[in-house]
Amino acid sequence: MARMTEEEARKALEARLEELDRLDALSAGGRQPVTLQQDAVGRLSRMDAMQQQAMAQAEERRRGAERTRIRRALDRIGEGEWGWCVTCGEEIAEGRLRGDPGVATCVRCAG
Repeated sequence: MARMTEEEARKALEARLEELDRLDALSAGGRQPVTLQQDAVGRLSRMDAMQQQAMAQAEERRRGAERTRIRRALDRIGEGEWGWCVTCGEEIAEGRLRGDPGVATCVRCAG
């Protein structure tokens, strides 16, 4: 199998950023504050809505962390450092890069 090129990695990373943006747009309503409407919503329904909100906010934070990781990978591509472990400087295995082009460390350093 041929080594993944920087251009292939860039395209994959940019596509993932677009997907994260779409997911953010879809879940925007779920992150909104839960209002107290005692006449319309019971206590358990409100608690459920608050739990759904908390899960949506946690997912937004995970997407934010992934965005940061992807942007750093794009920076490494621009600097000519992509594909090399940021910890030890060794080449990252092809399978690991194909599985996730945003990965920054080799398997040994990740463990």
